Amino acid sequence: MAAFSKIPHSCYEIGHTWNPSCVHSVLEVTRGALEVSFKIYAPLYLIAAILRRRKKDYYVKRLLPEILRSTSFLTANGGLYIAFFCILRKLLGGFYFWSPGFGAALPASYIAILIERKSRRGLLTIYMTNLATETLFRMAVTRGIINPLKHGEVLLFCITASLYMFFFRCKDGLQGFTFSALKFIVGKEEIPTHSVTAEQSCPKPPERTAAIDAEESPENLGSRRKTLLAFTKGLLEAVCKRGPRHRCCKHYKDNCISYCVKGFIRMFSVGYLIQCCLKVPSAFRQMFSKPSRLPSLFYNKENFQLGAFLGSFVSIYKGTSCLLRWVRNLDDELHALIAGFLAGMSMFFYKSTTISMYLFSKLVETMYFKGIEAGRFPYFPHADTVLYAISTAICFQAAVMEMQNLRPSYWKFLLRLTQGRFALMNRQVLDVFGTQASRDFKGFVPKLDPRYATVASQTVLPPGADIQLG
Repeated sequence: MAAFSKIPHSCYEIGHTWNPSCVHSVLEVTRGALEVSFKIYAPLYLIAAILRRRKKDYYVKRLLPEILRSTSFLTANGGLYIAFFCILRKLLGGFYFWSPGFGAALPASYIAILIERKSRRGLLTIYMTNLATETLFRMAVTRGIINPLKHGEVLLFCITASLYMFFFRCKDGLQGFTFSALKFIVGKEEIPTHSVTAEQSCPKPPERTAAIDAEESPENLGSRRKTLLAFTKGLLEAVCKRGPRHRCCKHYKDNCISYCVKGFIRMFSVGYLIQCCLKVPSAFRQMFSKPSRLPSLFYNKENFQLGAFLGSFVSIYKGTSCLLRWVRNLDDELHALIAGFLAGMSMFFYKSTTISMYLFSKLVETMYFKGIEAGRFPYFPHADTVLYAISTAICFQAAVMEMQNLRPSYWKFLLRLTQGRFALMNRQVLDVFGTQASRDFKGFVPKLDPRYATVASQTVLPPGADIQLG
């Protein structure tokens, strides 16, 4: 079979086609990766330090070492890959299906992640595992092994949200950043509680003041002008101030209706502002060249989609929780399973496989560590480093052999890290393995120097000429 065959080409003819020297190629990739990595991590750490309100001592003693360490990690990942690419070619005498991608990236990624700080390894592992899982899924779809499920990312998010909200409502279910994030999203009114019945003592809402009663009196309402705006305002005030609230509901200042409406407005605003902030860098670059595009920063469709996604998630979750308290006359953490699943339907406003996969990966990690604490799952030392290396190797395998199955954003990142050199591989030769490696490269064939080519190539350079990076 083609997948198990070996091609006798040299590493120059397949991999570093821009330079026949293995050593020079490794140095060039390392130098380029070092420059790009520093440009990525320097502003990232600086912004994170500002947002976290770090003290002066951090900027003097820790900021630069942390930037350099993460820069070294990413640089090593790129430089060591091309080094092991050449080493495997020398050891095997050619290239097998697995060697130019998975085989070369596995040891390179393992060594690189050991350079990075331990506090960041878990986050990097989750990201790469999520990416590798998505890549494997696309590979399986391409090969006809599985059929994609329509709206599968929405279903996965519904299940994930259901379990997340259940753990959030359970005592000691979630801790740390995850608990704080959910508390910010759904509000402190949904903080974990034990099951409480309506017959049990529930705090009563504060009494209405005479001023509010006077404001809501029929005389004052009747004195308003009968305009559409005044009618709508009066209706909203009547609903929000006089609507029902179950005795087990903890939103004492609002009834159930206003509780859901306010939740939607709050998170819709947060989502809208987040999306606007994400578009500020690109809008700033176009401020002078194309100023007419600046207004699109505020009324872009994606801004409203993210706002609708977050707003509807919160309002559906809160509304369902309140409804279940009314129906069962009970406040129970099991309500979160149903409310979280229904709230997950909000992803129809902002479909994202990346979000669904990432949250699902974090959920699996949370459940695994809970299993370790309960003594039901074994603990594997250095599991994060091994998992990172395997996941990264899978993504590199796809980048070399079947780029069409790799997430486009990660492919752009690889091109940026290697300054375009990843696209200069001779993928037409790799088509023999049956993965359509050159499908999206428009018939590109590198120009090789015949003095260093061991196998006749379709295109060769005249003696003394240099290949130009794309």
